[in-house]
Amino acid sequence: MAGELAAGAGRSTNAIAVPVGPLRGDAPAATALLWGITCVACVLAAWFIATAGDAEARFISPAMLPSPSETFRELPRVFGERRLVANTVRTLMRVCFGFGLTAVVGVPLGVLAACFPAVRAFLAPLTVFGRNIPVAALIPLTFFLFGIGEFQKVMFLFIASVAFVVSDTTAAVLDVPQRYVDTALTLGASRLQIILKVLVPLAAPAIFNSLRLLFGLAFGYVMLAELVKFGSDSGGLGDLINMSQRRGEREPILIVLVIIPLIAYAIDRALWWLQCDLFPHRYGGHGWLPRLVRGLLHGFPDPEERAA
Repeated sequence: MAGELAAGAGRSTNAIAVPVGPLRGDAPAATALLWGITCVACVLAAWFIATAGDAEARFISPAMLPSPSETFRELPRVFGERRLVANTVRTLMRVCFGFGLTAVVGVPLGVLAACFPAVRAFLAPLTVFGRNIPVAALIPLTFFLFGIGEFQKVMFLFIASVAFVVSDTTAAVLDVPQRYVDTALTLGASRLQIILKVLVPLAAPAIFNSLRLLFGLAFGYVMLAELVKFGSDSGGLGDLINMSQRRGEREPILIVLVIIPLIAYAIDRALWWLQCDLFPHRYGGHGWLPRLVRGLLHGFPDPEERAA
């Protein structure tokens, strides 16, 4: 009897110890898609249930949250009268200019900070300040320095995100193993050659990945900049939200809040594809763009040479 109990306890222990699925693994694409669709369906179902029925019988008043049908009925007016497409393009242009300036300035500074300790120590107070200052506090500062036009919004994005780009670039270059630097020194490479031909290429995948993630952060920051305006209409999705809030219209706000994540996700997937293609050795892409660039610079090989 005691042996049977011990055997049963052993079997139950083994059953508990067997993992249900891999820890920190990736779900199959079909499974991930199914769970994503399930999450969206649950949110829509909760929204429908909370706003179903007459206005007096709802869990949430229509003045606070309109129903899905009431919201999507406003789509033609939001696309037409509220010029959703034009405002979206204007917001994206601001993000591209602001974050493009951030990348052009922040990446070289991060590389210099990683390679030279004196530069890293010099920039440390600025990066700590830039990463911890409340973003909303930058709005009046940029108004004072750059006025209230388009340049102010671009500089707001630059100041709000450049410290993150510098820090992430510095970390990416510092994470390159020292053995590559030692090998380059053994082969007689100069400091400039080590930076440009060893450190930067090896850190480039991590730098690009950081820029891809921070682009979404900048996309959120521009909403804050567009919510505040003086004088004429500044345009953009943030301004569209602000106008709808002043008029007491909930439906356009909800539509914009649905559109923004869809656009951000589409941009992120496009940048992910570009990232995989640029760095196939790291992310398993096809490397079409690097081959195209090498072909344009050095000429494409003849079919006979490629076959040989």
